[in-house]
Amino acid sequence: MSILVLTSDTLIGTPATGNLEYNGQFYGTDSASSRAQMQRLTLGSSITLTNQTAPEFTGIPSWVKKITISVSGLSTNGSGNYLIQSGSGSYETSGYLGASTTTAASASTNNYTTGFGIGNGTGSTASVIHGIATMVLVNSSTNTWAFSFVGGNSDTTRAVFSGASKAFTGTIDRIRFYVDGTQFFDAGTINILYEG
Repeated sequence: MSILVLTSDTLIGTPATGNLEYNGQFYGTDSASSRAQMQRLTLGSSITLTNQTAPEFTGIPSWVKKITISVSGLSTNGSGNYLIQSGSGSYETSGYLGASTTTAASASTNNYTTGFGIGNGTGSTASVIHGIATMVLVNSSTNTWAFSFVGGNSDTTRAVFSGASKAFTGTIDRIRFYVDGTQFFDAGTINILYEG
């Protein structure tokens, strides 16, 4: 087994084939005249959801190609469904394509157009959801992203699955959680992890 040890944060100059450089970021090289940046994983600052109406993450860099959104103990004070919205400079609230399903004694599915949906009928005072949402860039020229969510409830025996996509009007730089109603979040924690 090999171990990579970084002893300096100074670039090594023109690297030989197969070398790595380090200067806050990693660079992989496949020739002496070419190098490609390998972006590191960046973890956001977690947000506690108590009394939040639309918690958001802004300042997402333009080079990001994949965003992982983690959810722990998500619940609201009402009965609205959960949405994730994104955009460039502001949040886009239309043009989302896809569906989300909850499975319990019987399955329940809903299409969402105003955001990436998480579950159908999952938002309630008793509902507590945990899981992972993933957004991956499909086409950079059309700013099209694919979305999925896999999760489950701890208050009941129910799983949640979502799949969707959207072509945004620009390079996305923000993400927010939103309840499609007048409710607010009363518990839970969310965070994002993004990469190039």
